[in-house]
Amino acid sequence: MNTSLIIIILYISLLFLISFFAKKRSSKGGESYTLAGRELTTPLVTCSLIGLAIGGASTIGVAEQAYNVGLSAGWYNVAWGFGAIIMGLALASKYREFNVSTVPELFGKFYDEKGRLICVISQIIILIVIVSLQYIAGGAILSSLLPDIFTLKTGMLVSACVFIGITFIGGMWSAGLCNLFNVPLKYTGIILCTILAVASTGGMHNIKMSLPHNIPYFSPIKGIGIWVILSWIIVMTTQIMSMQGPVQLTFAAKDPKVARRAFVIGGLLMIPIGFLCAIIGMAAKVSFPNMSATLALPKMILSLNPVAAGITLAALWAADVSTACNLLIAASTMFTNDVYKKSINPNIKDKKLTVMTKFFVVVIGVLTFIMALSMSGILKTILIGLSLSTAFTIIFLFTIFAPKLCKRSSAFFTTLAGIVVLFIWELVPSFRIFPHVIFMEWLVCLLTFFLTAALDNRTIIINNYADTKYINAK
Repeated sequence: MNTSLIIIILYISLLFLISFFAKKRSSKGGESYTLAGRELTTPLVTCSLIGLAIGGASTIGVAEQAYNVGLSAGWYNVAWGFGAIIMGLALASKYREFNVSTVPELFGKFYDEKGRLICVISQIIILIVIVSLQYIAGGAILSSLLPDIFTLKTGMLVSACVFIGITFIGGMWSAGLCNLFNVPLKYTGIILCTILAVASTGGMHNIKMSLPHNIPYFSPIKGIGIWVILSWIIVMTTQIMSMQGPVQLTFAAKDPKVARRAFVIGGLLMIPIGFLCAIIGMAAKVSFPNMSATLALPKMILSLNPVAAGITLAALWAADVSTACNLLIAASTMFTNDVYKKSINPNIKDKKLTVMTKFFVVVIGVLTFIMALSMSGILKTILIGLSLSTAFTIIFLFTIFAPKLCKRSSAFFTTLAGIVVLFIWELVPSFRIFPHVIFMEWLVCLLTFFLTAALDNRTIIINNYADTKYINAK
């Protein structure tokens, strides 16, 4: 029987076993399904954060780009790590002090209903796009690993079923406990693959000599350029401070110290993985110079020893599982709390709320799979979508550090400005005066925020994080 198939079956079985164990903890009612009862320890938050960050984009996507531009593609994960460290030092403990479940709920505490609503819509759209891209990466792994069994589309379908199933069964507990297993597996697999890939292509010197000399494959910066690297750092630092996925992990942490410590540790551990995946992508360019760049990392792994290949590809698939499960529970939590409970059934009981969250896990899972069938370009698509988080980050930074500048309509108009910028950027090429949309997002959103501060006289007052009120300024 196919060795890789056996490894994948064993891996999937173990994930579901962990999920059924997690189900006992997630069925206690209250926030046990969506926030693990706010009891996640430092290892659980750290592994969940790494699982969220090191997914399809950080492995398959980085190798895809490194196949064409070289080592500098690894800066994508450095950007993630840097953002996590900044989040840990500056905001993670403060977020934990809020008694809320979602980012839009925070908007509702501080700002007007329009601000909360536009935040819900924007956050859900971004999360749906990123989950969809995890299916593409998952399908690429399975179709490369077992080409006689899976095509790209059937691989995506199986990936979707596993992602949805694990999340449906155990919620945040399931994601957290699975990540305790997934993160060591993915790190072991990627390190093993890097060593074997370099060895199989004759060493780093042979890789350097075999790659096209007109592209700076071994330059840590020139391949993608300093402006792209800077844009990645800004995008990742921006999104980790305000997107529901990472922020929900701070809400689920046992206490503020755990939230702070876990984000700093997680950020440090993320940094080297990108460059390892980039090296694998470069080795794939030497071994398979004319294939699709998206399949670079899976194809390289498949050329290795069957057992090593099976373990490594299972590890990469684990990366997708980790990211997709965290994002699915994040999106479903927002649908349940900020759409269904807020607008349809405000008096819903805890048990019914959990049922509705599980329902939305399935609905969002199916929707994202359908979207995934027409998507491509993992890194580019994610980075554009995450740029929209600029408005959220600006709002929360001012809310925490300069609340006197925050007005009731600040959230709505700043977020609306961010959406308008993204649309114009995509539709009007002459609007692209910066090397990446994130620079324009920060400029326009900041200007909008300060303009709103000058024109709106309704100031928010923050007595403490759990008791936020506003008054009309005179």
